[in-house]
Amino acid sequence: MLGSSLAANVLADCCGGRTVVATLIIRDVEDSLVAWLTEQAAAHGRSMEEEAHCILCERLASATGAPKAKLGDAIRALFEPLGGLDLPEIKRGPMRDPPDFSGPEWDVPK
Repeated sequence: MLGSSLAANVLADCCGGRTVVATLIIRDVEDSLVAWLTEQAAAHGRSMEEEAHCILCERLASATGAPKAKLGDAIRALFEPLGGLDLPEIKRGPMRDPPDFSGPEWDVPK
């Protein structure tokens, strides 16, 4: 069976600028899908491996392209249906002066 196993080397950029080479094996691929991939690869002048890699990259890039919810938005989504959440105002005193480290007790011993 021609499409029983399809192996592709996938290059993935990782954090820190390192490039990791991983092997991806997809088993029990239908013959019609392998034929379609072969035709697409030939139409784009690529190998089947390159074509599969490009398809994966394009699909994953479009899937992760949506902006992720921010923490504040996620918290608001939890409490808004409940009528929101009113926190009490925190009473604060006047600001203190910053500490003074200029005295002799703060000198570094030689």
